[in-house]
Amino acid sequence: MKTNLILVFITATLIVSCKTDNKATYTNIDKLRAVYSNGDPTKWPAPNLDSTINKSTFKDIGALPKVEHPEYNPYSKEKSKLGKTLFFDPRLSVSGQIACASCHNPELAWTDNSTRSFGHNRQTGARNSMTILNSAFAHSLFWDGRASSLEDQARFPIGDPLEMNEKLNIAVDKIANIKGYKPLFKAAFGNDSVSLKRIQFAIATFERTVNSYKTKFDKFVEGDSTKLNNQEVLGLHLFRTKARCINCHNTPYFSDNQFHNDGQTLFGTKDEDFGLYNVTKKMADIGKIRTPTLREVARTGPWMHHGNFPSLLDVVQFYNLGNPAPIQKKYLGKGRDSLIPNTSPILKKLNLNKPEIEALIAFMETLSSSKGRTLIPKLPQ
Repeated sequence: MKTNLILVFITATLIVSCKTDNKATYTNIDKLRAVYSNGDPTKWPAPNLDSTINKSTFKDIGALPKVEHPEYNPYSKEKSKLGKTLFFDPRLSVSGQIACASCHNPELAWTDNSTRSFGHNRQTGARNSMTILNSAFAHSLFWDGRASSLEDQARFPIGDPLEMNEKLNIAVDKIANIKGYKPLFKAAFGNDSVSLKRIQFAIATFERTVNSYKTKFDKFVEGDSTKLNNQEVLGLHLFRTKARCINCHNTPYFSDNQFHNDGQTLFGTKDEDFGLYNVTKKMADIGKIRTPTLREVARTGPWMHHGNFPSLLDVVQFYNLGNPAPIQKKYLGKGRDSLIPNTSPILKKLNLNKPEIEALIAFMETLSSSKGRTLIPKLPQ
């Protein structure tokens, strides 16, 4: 009750210093509700953007647009059906027990809700499984961006010794030798020839169909002012202003599709992860991790690329403190001093109080949609 009273006080007296293009100043939640739900984002209060953000290319948050399939791999329901079947087929793995769906379970928001996923022979991977929900809007895939497209991404788990551990050519041969797949490939591609490229293109086509339903947030910004309560409206405003989340989690995808060092390189520990540097070998990329989407974030824990944060409160508190990343002296020397990671300059102490933190989390929870239902396909024989 005490917290609620504090929240009411804050929402009633909140002074918004940012102004819209028409110079109006908003001083309470009712006005914030009206302006954020009026269907015109150009009337929203100005976001709190860091000086490092390119304001000419910045795109604000909003409702997700319709997915566009690439010209080189156009959509067809037959190709999507084939891709869905392959996605759930464990015969792509050497053990015949691990499918793409093993780490991307539709009942668990297309992830596995594990700190790090189990793979071949119950080996544990190095990172948390990202959801494939809305992955059509990602510009690169994996936490370190090693895949340039969903088509490119589809081949990595098959050959990874910690995941499916199968040689790509053998995986293709196994699928080609299953008679029941022949009509599916013919329907999708015009003939029943099986190739790695066709497997990749079919899986990618299916993954582009795995998208969120409209969320409370989407409906709110599209004009239904009743969809968010006062606390959630305050959280939305904080997200774009004082909490500075908008600097990395922007666009309707709630990700800038960029890479940042968020203070979680864990330098010198057993969980050390240099992120993008492992792909580019550029010193400036040490510790940089791809910004994950915040859509469905309430359903995709545990959080961060290593899965070490068990609650959204832990994540927000970490950012509130400015993402501290102390380097212990015992890890220096031995030729590693040049590898010391630098946390992104975007990150600063936020000084959010408890009601503001609670409001921010409440808003992020509005970015999740209903689970829906996914029918598991019958595997060809």
